[in-house]
Amino acid sequence: MDFFKKHIRWVFAFAFTMLFVGSFQVLFSSPADFPAGSMINIPHGASVPEIAQQLADAHIIAHPVPFQLLLRASGRSTRVQAGAYLFNSPENLFTVAYRLAAGAYGIPPIRLTFPEGETARGAAARITQALPNISESEFLSVAQPYEGYLFPDTYLFSPSSDAEFIVRQMRANFNAKTVLLTDDIIASGHSLSEIVIMASLIEREARAVADRRMIAGILWNRLKLGMPLQVDAVFGYIFNRNTYPPSLADLKVDSPYNTYLHTGLPPGPIANPGIESLQAAISPAKTDYLYYLTGSDDLMHYATTYVAHQANRAKYLQ
Repeated sequence: MDFFKKHIRWVFAFAFTMLFVGSFQVLFSSPADFPAGSMINIPHGASVPEIAQQLADAHIIAHPVPFQLLLRASGRSTRVQAGAYLFNSPENLFTVAYRLAAGAYGIPPIRLTFPEGETARGAAARITQALPNISESEFLSVAQPYEGYLFPDTYLFSPSSDAEFIVRQMRANFNAKTVLLTDDIIASGHSLSEIVIMASLIEREARAVADRRMIAGILWNRLKLGMPLQVDAVFGYIFNRNTYPPSLADLKVDSPYNTYLHTGLPPGPIANPGIESLQAAISPAKTDYLYYLTGSDDLMHYATTYVAHQANRAKYLQ
């Protein structure tokens, strides 16, 4: 009994320590059912309580309140980074809080390739699939005003990238590529806007480089003569579809992009052209041709007169 009285303080101290350690483990350790290998998407604008509850519901953390207190105590409660996070193995509350504050997503940069001739709408679908935190409507609201000026290329984006950042990168790439063409654009006698619109038509109408330059020459010829361009590719843009052989009803659609009803260039690009189509629009082939078509043999066929064009249609569109 004397021994117990003499050391009672040590007994209580030990018991308190064990209780503290046990409580610490319960509050700050990962849940027993931590879903290793799961992906959690933190939305833009979410509050700390909302994020804490989302993590708790997903069993990434066991207790949302200590998580909130930990972020606030560290001064990071207003700097949680939105985006997709990969949790490969159980992590304690301190590690989870640090990762969200630092934007340590645990995911390598996402590689996205936008092909030549893709529209902003096509890019939006591609982006939403790779970056689910960006909706198609969100990207389109930012990107569509720059249709034609979103340079098609391969990009690396962080999972935290938002629509504004992606558009800025694609616009900056366009500027970097086209600044090298400035002198040639000036020499062509056309504005950058006209070149981009023409290049977007060429991109959707032609395949081979030689065909692009020839079609550019034909379309510029038609513009000089005041003829309607009659470019079928505009109907893919008007109706948002991948195929665009126009029906008789299509030809009559009331749209400023309908190049059968209206002369001159469309009011804007119908796609985002690559460098070869831009160069073709700047330096078209010198030709007397006014008509072209892609035959069932997948080759381009040209004509100087409408009669010859009709003969090509009868011969090559079977």
